[in-house]
Amino acid sequence: MSHDWLVEPCFAIDEESRARAREHQSQLTKPPGSLGTLETLAIRLAGLQHATLPSMQQVWITVFAGDHGVAAEGVSAFPQVVTGEMVRNFANGGAAISVLARSLGAMLEVVNLGTVNDPGELPGVRRVIIAPQTNNFCERPAMSAVQLERALLAGAESVAAAQAAGAKLFIGGEMGIANTTSAAALACALLDESPSALAGAGTGLDAAGVQHKAMVIERALAQYPVDDDALAWLARVGGFEIAALCGAYLAAAQQGMPVLVDGFITTVAALAAVRINPGCREWMFFAHRSRERGHARLLAALEADPLLDLGLRLGEASGAAAAVPLMRLACELHARMATFAQAGVSAA
Repeated sequence: MSHDWLVEPCFAIDEESRARAREHQSQLTKPPGSLGTLETLAIRLAGLQHATLPSMQQVWITVFAGDHGVAAEGVSAFPQVVTGEMVRNFANGGAAISVLARSLGAMLEVVNLGTVNDPGELPGVRRVIIAPQTNNFCERPAMSAVQLERALLAGAESVAAAQAAGAKLFIGGEMGIANTTSAAALACALLDESPSALAGAGTGLDAAGVQHKAMVIERALAQYPVDDDALAWLARVGGFEIAALCGAYLAAAQQGMPVLVDGFITTVAALAAVRINPGCREWMFFAHRSRERGHARLLAALEADPLLDLGLRLGEASGAAAAVPLMRLACELHARMATFAQAGVSAA
C-alpha cells in the first residue's frame, strides 16, 4: 500500500495574518508582551487560521483505542481487558475525557481499532477493527504494512470528520493497555536513547516493573538495525492507536487544522509525524508536561514548550482538554480587549 499521502505538503501559513495579529497585539491596552504565552498563542493561531482574529470555539477530540500484543510480557499494572472496558466507559460518558469534553462543549469521537475484549457496537464509537491486537513486538513486528496503512488512514478519517463539523482544533487521545511500552520503544528508536532513560511507570508500575519493561523494550529493539525510518519503526514497535495519531497529525497539518498534543504517547506519535513530514511541526501545540518519564526528552527533541504542568499522566487526551480554556482565552483577549485608541488610554 502507498504511503505517498503522508509526505504531501502541509497547508500554507499566512504570514500576513500573523503580522496583522502581531500589530493588533501591540495596540491593546497593556504593556507589550505582558500577556506572555497568551499573546504568542493568538499570533500563531492567526497565521494558521488565516485570520487576524482567530477562534477556538469548535474543538474536536478523537480517542483512538487499540490493544497491544506486548501486554503478554507483563509490562502493565492493569489487565488487557481494560482497553475494551474503557471504550465502553468512554461511550457511556464516565471517563475523564468524557467529562472534560462535555464541560468544553467539544465533540468527542472514539475509534476502536481493535481490542481483545471487544465491546461491540456503541454510540459515539467508530469501529475500524484492524485486528484484536498488534503482534507481540518482542517476537515479530507489531503490524504489517497493510495494518499500518489502515491505522494511519483511520487518523486521517477522523481529521476529515472534524473538518466537516467545522472544528478549529483537533485533539487526539489514546487508550490501550501496554501502550506506554510501545510508545517508549518507538521513542528509543527515534531518539537513539536507552530504554532505561525513557521507560516509565505507565499505569503505575513499581521500580522492578519499570526495570522489567525496559528489558522487554531492549529485547525488542535488538532485533532491528539502528536506523531512523519512522514508518518502519511504527510498524516494528508501534500500536494501532499510535499510528492513527501520527496519521491524524499529518492529515491535520495538510488540511490546515491546528492540533493540541496531549502527553507522552501522543508526543511520541507527534515526533514520528515530524520525522515523516517536518512541515507538520508548525501545526502542533503542546498541552502539558506529563509525569511519565521520557516526556521531557521528547518535548526537548521537538523544541516544545507545553502550556501546563499539572503532574498529569492519564492520557486519553485529558491533559490537552484541560489546556483548551487557555487557548480560548488567548483568542478572546486578542479579539475583545480595547486598543489604546478605543479606550482613550495613552500609549507608552
